[in-house]
Amino acid sequence: MTVAKKLRELLERDNLILAGGAHDAMTAQLVEQVGFELCVVTGAGTAVCRGYPDIGLLSMDEMVTNARYIAQAVNIPVIVDADNGYGNALNTQRTVRAFESAGVAGIHIEDQTWPKRCGHMTGKSVISKTEMVQKIRAAKDAVKDKNFVLIARCDAYLVEGLEAVLKRGDAYINAGADMLFCEVADNLDHTRAIANHFKKRIPLLYNHSPSPMVPILTAKEVHEMGFKLDCFYAQPLLAAAKATKETLQKIFETGDSKSVKSSLMPLDEAWEIGGLTMMRNLEKKYSVE
Repeated sequence: MTVAKKLRELLERDNLILAGGAHDAMTAQLVEQVGFELCVVTGAGTAVCRGYPDIGLLSMDEMVTNARYIAQAVNIPVIVDADNGYGNALNTQRTVRAFESAGVAGIHIEDQTWPKRCGHMTGKSVISKTEMVQKIRAAKDAVKDKNFVLIARCDAYLVEGLEAVLKRGDAYINAGADMLFCEVADNLDHTRAIANHFKKRIPLLYNHSPSPMVPILTAKEVHEMGFKLDCFYAQPLLAAAKATKETLQKIFETGDSKSVKSSLMPLDEAWEIGGLTMMRNLEKKYSVE
């Protein structure tokens, strides 16, 4: 069974699907090992890990390379942020083919102009609804595995308001999107309105963002509104960044690692994230007598 088929089967369930976020392969392995059935790759995290803010400075090749490492590291389906497809409709087709060949189960493409901005930054701008519809159609035509999931992401809320999101979402569904991802803000009534408008027609993705623009909700509340996926893209990245900075600060201040020893994962346990014991067994299996 392909990973795209696995994702389709998850989407056919009645329950809410929780998705753990990853910015690299090790984090994706932890997502799988703690029990998540779906991994989502943060575009912002991919950028930050390469020394840049999420303002459209990474190329498609950089994003695809990271996605390939992640997809090959786990057995669960992986959904990746593919920004705005990195150009026009033809660029979008190349983007789809590249991510699909990297082994991911689906991608989301947003209706922002380039260079894009993180979904919860101000200063965004969006392309026309008509142009985005053509990009979705082009993306669908480029897919080889019919189970590959194409998610249309609408970033128009902070730019054009609620009514534009509803109209754009209608058009994106008609163009062939398999799922809808509408970036929202702190107006919970509007979030409910978006969910009510679309939930009976297409699976909906909720970005459980730690941004101060987004209300802190429980998974139960997200499910009751009608969302199918509840995605925690950035939490692991931010947790890792905080812990790393605090650890380095203590080492810098004390000049040794005694003060941080209790907060570190044992090295043997860290090796097992990537499957050291399994690799050692394979070495024995294929060793030359």
